Amino acid sequence: MAAKAPAASDRVFKAIADPSRRRILSLLSKGELPLHEIEAHFPVSRTAVIKHIRILRSCRLVQVRREGRETLHRLEPSPLKSVETWMATMSAFWDKHLSRLKRQVESTP
Repeated sequence: MAAKAPAASDRVFKAIADPSRRRILSLLSKGELPLHEIEAHFPVSRTAVIKHIRILRSCRLVQVRREGRETLHRLEPSPLKSVETWMATMSAFWDKHLSRLKRQVESTP
């Protein structure tokens, strides 16, 4: 039986699990950047940065466009909606349980 391809949201979670990729997204949240400006923020090789960007592009978090001789990278935030939805669910879960704990603690002499 063939392995099932991971869902788009699973790929997004996997992509943002890495601190370097989150840092790239943070940089791009301020605007488009060429590769050389992105890689200037990292103590790793250009190849390593390209691999991170490739992963971010594969889950559509980063888009590229050519401008003259440069390739500009920009954040595409819409795939992060699945993360936001999941976080809202978890936040509601914790709010409910922490409220219950607070009531329990406050009612205990």
